Amino acid sequence: MKNQFFFSLFLFCAIVPNIFSVPLEDLVSPAHAAHLRSGNAVTQTQTRNPSLTLAPANAELRQFVADIKTGLDPGLAVETLYLYSKPLPSSGWTETQRIGLFNQMLALSTLTGIEYYSASRGTMRTFYEYSQVIDGPVTKKPLPDPVFSLPPASLTLYARQEDLTFGDNVYRYDFITKQDTFFFVQENMTALNAGIVPAVGKNKLRTVLAVIDCGDSLLIYVVSMARAVSLPGMADRIGSSFGNRAEAILKWFTAGADRVFA
Repeated sequence: MKNQFFFSLFLFCAIVPNIFSVPLEDLVSPAHAAHLRSGNAVTQTQTRNPSLTLAPANAELRQFVADIKTGLDPGLAVETLYLYSKPLPSSGWTETQRIGLFNQMLALSTLTGIEYYSASRGTMRTFYEYSQVIDGPVTKKPLPDPVFSLPPASLTLYARQEDLTFGDNVYRYDFITKQDTFFFVQENMTALNAGIVPAVGKNKLRTVLAVIDCGDSLLIYVVSMARAVSLPGMADRIGSSFGNRAEAILKWFTAGADRVFA
């Protein structure tokens, strides 16, 4: 009888998908929820003593971002909220979908060639010319994108990435997964230069991307924080670059989400 009970429990868990979701209205203000549901992103840029006001009401995520901000003491920050609507009706992601989305975030090589709209040039422009997972910041041996059948609670990757603003650099990615959310933080392991002009020192940039399941949609939060070099006009230039970075990463992630939920 006891064995039959455990077999039935196992069969139930195998058939019924694991679903975890949080209502959007529990995560953001009513005004922001309405704006997001209309298909628009919410973006905020602060270039002096930034206070992060768009972080979703998720205790672990907020603490994670607050700890980064305290340690970095950034001079500028760009926050973006975006709502991704799932192609099909859903009350929450299944475990299979959660794993698929996590592996999509690990596919750093697929950032190669992504584009963003450059308002100053009035045209689309390549963001990352090259992106590849590597074995470490010293040897920089290329590795394939990792794939997991079960997301680990935490994971660290290194990547070599070349973008048109800051050139060829090495970044560290730390991933954290939970049942209803996962997020990563990107940290620059090399100094970032805008041409020949120094822009952001080594380990002085953090970009966080968080994904929270909201049932029929995914709430995506991106924040980039940096202690930039104090040169005239540099903060504005870097702030604009961070906005482009968020736009490009959002497009990249949502394209992957389309494949996961198809």
